[in-house]
Amino acid sequence: MTGADLGAVQALADALHPDHPERPEVFAERLALAPEGCLILSDGAGAVLGFAVSHPWRGAAPPPLDALLGRLPAAPDRWHLHDVALDLAARGQGHVPALLARIAALAATRAIPMIGLVAVGGTERLWARLGFRAAGDGAAGAALASYGPDAVPMTAVPMLRDALANCYIN
Repeated sequence: MTGADLGAVQALADALHPDHPERPEVFAERLALAPEGCLILSDGAGAVLGFAVSHPWRGAAPPPLDALLGRLPAAPDRWHLHDVALDLAARGQGHVPALLARIAALAATRAIPMIGLVAVGGTERLWARLGFRAAGDGAAGAALASYGPDAVPMTAVPMLRDALANCYIN
């Protein structure tokens, strides 16, 4: 992802996540803080069909939705998958497992032991099929509440990346 992609990222996020809006500044800050964790899926002609925004994080509580971070934690214990969005035309083609394998490899290069995310909109079953498990330790508090009443914090251990690479979403 580059700064030139942010308009298309925002448009796709607005279209696919209307119940979880985020300001353009949030995407721009995540890109500035962790460019290696911000990826786009392009159709080859320049159209953005999907994106992922992720970054190092620390603790069970996710960053609040639509909040600026200011900086990344000095000693992260997880790679936080902040947002994944795929246009309907790009779904079911193995892009998410491939993304997770890439994120797992990125986390491994930094000795970050797990990947975390917040499942919203009833997607926890999808994430569970991809190796994530609910992390219901109650430590997420107010930050988790910003994602809505159905939000489920989840984690996966990156060593699952080989299994993830062979898993496809139908």
